[in-house]
Amino acid sequence: MKLSQLVATTALLLMNAASHANNDITAPTSDFSKAEAYEKYPGGAATHRKKINRDVFSQASANMPFEREINFKVGNGFFKRMWVSAPSSTQAADGLGPIYNARSCQRCHLKDGRGHPPNGPEDNAVSMFLRLSIPPQNEQQRRQLNEHRANVIPEPTYGGQLQDFAIQGHKAEGRMHIEYQEIPVKLAGGGTVSLRKPSYAVKDLGYGPLHPQTMLSPRVAPQMIGLGLLEAVDEKDILARADPEDQDGDGISGRPNWVWSAANNKPMLGRFGLKAGAPSVDEQSQGAFAGDIGISVPLHPDGAGECTPRQKACKQAPTGNSPQFDNLEAHKKVTDLVAFYSRNLAVPARRKHDAKAVLNGKRLFYQSGCIGCHTPKHVTRTLPERPEQSHQLIWPYTDMLLHDMGEGLADHRPEGEANGREWRTAPLWGVGLTPVVSEHSYYLHDGRARNLLEAILWHAGEAQQARDKVAGMSKAERQDLLLFIESL
Repeated sequence: MKLSQLVATTALLLMNAASHANNDITAPTSDFSKAEAYEKYPGGAATHRKKINRDVFSQASANMPFEREINFKVGNGFFKRMWVSAPSSTQAADGLGPIYNARSCQRCHLKDGRGHPPNGPEDNAVSMFLRLSIPPQNEQQRRQLNEHRANVIPEPTYGGQLQDFAIQGHKAEGRMHIEYQEIPVKLAGGGTVSLRKPSYAVKDLGYGPLHPQTMLSPRVAPQMIGLGLLEAVDEKDILARADPEDQDGDGISGRPNWVWSAANNKPMLGRFGLKAGAPSVDEQSQGAFAGDIGISVPLHPDGAGECTPRQKACKQAPTGNSPQFDNLEAHKKVTDLVAFYSRNLAVPARRKHDAKAVLNGKRLFYQSGCIGCHTPKHVTRTLPERPEQSHQLIWPYTDMLLHDMGEGLADHRPEGEANGREWRTAPLWGVGLTPVVSEHSYYLHDGRARNLLEAILWHAGEAQQARDKVAGMSKAERQDLLLFIESL
């Protein structure tokens, strides 16, 4: 059967399955003797089956109509665009900075994959940066947070994140400094794993001292696949899994993060970002344009990007805001195309999903309680304007809720309703392809884990019981568990 025929057949089967969406379809299986129906296609009919190589995260939704492919390709072009400082003869691509973290979206999300912490003192942190904020200092700021009109209170001099690059004639804000401490962890059977515990500081500050109450949160750029499908999951289905008071007594109390939507002028359910701080793909993308690259967009029209009023030279620098582009540097047509591209980066098909060892690893994953947060399946809602994401049975292994992950992973920096110990459950689809796409195996929000086992062993808080079960497995069982995760 040709690939096009297979995709069409799969799409029909998945739409039929999703049309009868109920608890039976999304309920976790208890039969691990064989793979489940449609499990090979975690992104539903949007799943691609292209060759496994470094471009495996950069493919379009397999069910995309031909006439929409041009939007995906043009959006990819803007995603890769290298911005330059203003003024420039190339007005369509000027406006970089004046302070910034990267010159393009692709520089952080290289090959649309996962970023990494600096590899030694000579490596810049282009795919990792520090979020900054302070506790509320007055009643007005407290009211902003309580009414969800702000997720955080930015550091007054340096803003919401540390920009470690600047255009010519300006100073970068500073440099992230990381030190690691190795912590040995004993496993069942006599094995030992060493976990590296990071500590963070800022050096070479360019604009004076930080506020004494500044909170730092390191962030590695996440992989980009499947975002449109996660956005298409019905809000009520996500909220139905929340259990903030742990009424069922299982030790897991997922909570939604309600965040301000500048696009809709109201609080909305947060879905994207490591603490679910953005309500949509478009708002996450526009925030990155402004914060990471210093590019003005419809939701953030200041041509100075993240410059604060205390950075006077930065505020007074020429911008690329141009009348021909609605007095912006990246106008709505650009941001819409980048959002379209981001929504349609397809999830790859599973590999060896029906192998005996993988199925045994799946059993261990489920029975250890990992699915208490990493919810296997969802059915997306119908979106007439987004046919690729509509009515799909998907397997992202996330509930998109906040969970207390323990003191070891805590950044002690609230964001919206997320406290300093809470993180959104990371989707697991494609995680095993990180070494192929990104040519490294660093995981978690700050890349501290050097492999998947280390990532699991950092779990605590609500995940402590599941983590302890993994640590108590035999070596052969852990190997099967990791094979399952790598197959996702």
